[in-house]
Parts: sequence; structure tokens; C-alpha cells
Amino acid sequence: MDRAEFFSMQAGRTIIAPRQTRARFGIGDVVRHRLFAFRGVVFDIDPVFANSEEWYQSIPEEMRPPRDQPFYHLLAENEDSSYVAYVSQGNLVADPQGGPIDHPTVRQLFESFKDGRYRMRRSLTH
Repeated sequence: MDRAEFFSMQAGRTIIAPRQTRARFGIGDVVRHRLFAFRGVVFDIDPVFANSEEWYQSIPEEMRPPRDQPFYHLLAENEDSSYVAYVSQGNLVADPQGGPIDHPTVRQLFESFKDGRYRMRRSLTH
């Protein structure tokens, strides 16, 4: 399989990943965690796990997701707060609620919300 490399600031190292992966969700999609009570909007996608080893090991072993799947950066919210989450593809489902996310950073990254999706600000796309 053809591989690509990228440097992850979060991991502090170079990550080797398949050149092509199949992400189930895209930037601007609203998703929900399948086990925990939070939802969020995708603002970045890593083709494979690209966070620190410490972060990965902090997940209980029986719940630890495989590294070789897409991981999503989310502007997340629950009943109590807003935060940034890093979640494996296997732990996300499409959000049936479909409404907007009440996160203070949404307006900085996205310009509109329509048909259950956010549109990234044009100045941030390439």
C-alpha cells in the first residue's frame, strides 16, 4: 500500500499513513459520539491516529480504538460545556438531531450552517 508521511504537532513526531483513506465524515459534518453524550462539528481529519502516546494510553484498554482509522478533530459540546475533542471514526455516528453546534469557535472556522452541515470559511480552505 502506498504510504505518506506528515508531522503531527500533537504527537510530536512524523506519522506514516496510507496515502488514501476513507473518511466517513467530512469537514463541517455534525456528528455524535456513539458512547458518550456529546456532539460536535468536524473541523479537521487525521487519516490515522496522530496524537500523543500519552493521550492514547490514557484511554482504558478495553475502550482503546485501533490507530489505523481516521480520527476527527471536533468542536464539541455536551450539556455542561464546549471543548475540542479528538475521536476515532469508529466512535462517531451522524447526528440525527442535525441542528447547529453552540461552540464559541464555530464562527471563527465556519461561515454558514445549511441542511445540517457547516461550510468552512473560504479564507481557511485551500
